[in-house]
Amino acid sequence: QVQLVESGGGLVQAGGSLRLSCVASGIIFSHNDMAWYRQTPGKRRELVATITSGGYTNYADSVKGRFTISRDNAKATVYLQMNSLKPEDTAVYYCNTARGYLPWGQGTQVTVSS
Repeated sequence: QVQLVESGGGLVQAGGSLRLSCVASGIIFSHNDMAWYRQTPGKRRELVATITSGGYTNYADSVKGRFTISRDNAKATVYLQMNSLKPEDTAVYYCNTARGYLPWGQGTQVTVSS
């Protein structure tokens, strides 16, 4: 059974940091390019960062220089280190493959207060 479980969200003040984790099961994790997405009410889900199976990373302009995506294939886990958080980073964060073809998990809420 394919499952994505995100964790690590919370309430943080602007300028603070959070580290999100996502554990994947039911897939050959190391073969997949992975990504973090985020969504706010009434808006489309936005691609935040990607990491290829080989470890190459790419970021949305809005988070470049502040967020870092990484992966641990042995743990089938992808991470998102978020620094210098801004109120506009407030969203539910999800992980998925870079193509977003797996069933979506429940996400993890990140709230940044000003």
